[in-house]
Amino acid sequence: MPPDAAPGSTANAAPDVTADITADFTPDERARGRALRRAQLPWALGGRLAGLALTLLLGLTPVGAAVVTATGDWFGGSRTAGVLAGSAALLLLGQALQLPFGAGARTVRARFGLVTQGWAGWALDAVRGLALALVLVLPLALGLFALTAWSPQRWWLPAAGAAALLTVALSFLHPLLIEPVFNRFSPMPPGALRTALLALAERDGVRVRDVLVADASRRTTALNAYVSGFGATRRIVAYDTLLTTAEPREVELVVAHELGHVKHRDVPVGTALGAVGAAVAVAVLGLLGGWRPLLDAAGATDAADPRALPLLAALAALLGAVSGPLQCAVSRRIEARADRHALELTGDVEQFVAMQRRLAVANVSDVDPPRVLELLFATHPSATSRIAAARAWQAAPERAAPERRATPGESVV
Repeated sequence: MPPDAAPGSTANAAPDVTADITADFTPDERARGRALRRAQLPWALGGRLAGLALTLLLGLTPVGAAVVTATGDWFGGSRTAGVLAGSAALLLLGQALQLPFGAGARTVRARFGLVTQGWAGWALDAVRGLALALVLVLPLALGLFALTAWSPQRWWLPAAGAAALLTVALSFLHPLLIEPVFNRFSPMPPGALRTALLALAERDGVRVRDVLVADASRRTTALNAYVSGFGATRRIVAYDTLLTTAEPREVELVVAHELGHVKHRDVPVGTALGAVGAAVAVAVLGLLGGWRPLLDAAGATDAADPRALPLLAALAALLGAVSGPLQCAVSRRIEARADRHALELTGDVEQFVAMQRRLAVANVSDVDPPRVLELLFATHPSATSRIAAARAWQAAPERAAPERRATPGESVV
C-alpha cells in the first residue's frame, strides 16, 4: 500500500497493483501469463466476433429465413417442423463455426501445459454440449412460438414471466443435472482437510451437505473450487488438481472465498437479478421483434412466423454483447467482496497471498492484464489487484494488531 494512501479507503479506491508485483511474481511468471493471454486472445475474441457476425447475418438478412424454411421442409413443412428444425439448424451452424476457434484455443492451452484431455475427449465434450443445448433450446423454442401464435404482438408478456421462472429453475437444477454431464464427483475421504473445510463452513454459519472432489484433472491442470447448490443440495466442490497441488491452508482460503458468495447470498441475488434481466430482455425482444423494418429485413411476416426465429436470436445476441461488460463489472465487485470475506473469516493474509500466487502461476494467468481487456471481459479482479487489496485490508487501522490464525473449529476473535 502506498505511504500516502488513506487508511480504510480501500473498499472504494483501486489498490496499487504495481507496488509488490515484482516481489510476488517473477519476470518469467509474468511473461508466461502475458504470452498465454496474447496467444489465446485471437481465438477467443475471433470466436466471439465470428459467432456474433454469423448470428447477425442469419437474423438480419433473408439467409436465416431460408435456412429455417429449408430445414422445416425436410421434416414435413409444418410450422412445428420449421420451429424445431430451424432451431436445431441454427444451433448446429453456431457450434460448427465455433469448433475451429475452440480447437485453436485448446491447442494454445496445451502448449502451456494446461490441457490433459485428448482430442477424442474434447470432441465428446463438444457433442455433450450440443446435446445439452438441443435438450434445453428446442422445448423453449416450441413454447416461445406457441405464445407468438397466440398473439404476435403481446406474446412477450407471458414469455417474460416464463423466462424469469426458467432462470430460477435452471439455477436450482444446474448442480444436479448439468454439472454431472461434464464431471464426475466423489465424496472427499475423511481426514484433516475435510474436517477443516466443514469446520470452516460451520464457523461461517453456512450449512453444507458434503465436500466433493471433481475429476478436473482428466481435462486440465488448472486449479479451482466452488460452493454450489441451495439448501439441502449445497456442497463444497474442490478440483482434484487443487487438492494435489496446493497446501491445505491454501485450499481453506479458496473455500473461504467461495463461502463468501454463500454468506452474501450472491447466488440467490444473482439468480433474482438474472430472472429480472431475462424478463426485461424478452420484453425488449418483443418490442424489437415486432418492428416492421427488422421483420422485412429478416424475411418474416410477423413474430409468429418461424422465419422470425433467426431475428430473435440475433437480437438476443446483441443484447448479450452490449450487457457483457456491465455483467463483468458486477462480477468483479462480487469477487472482491468474497475475497474480503475470506480474509475476515481466516485473518490469514500471508496464506491468502500464497493462494493467489499459486492459482495465478498454476493457471498461467496474466497477473496484470491490459485495463481495456479487464473492463470488457474479466469476471475476476487480476491477481495483483487481489493481492494488493489483501495487503491494504491488513494495513487498515482496525487491524493494526496482528491476528492469530484460527485452528479448525475455533473462532477468530
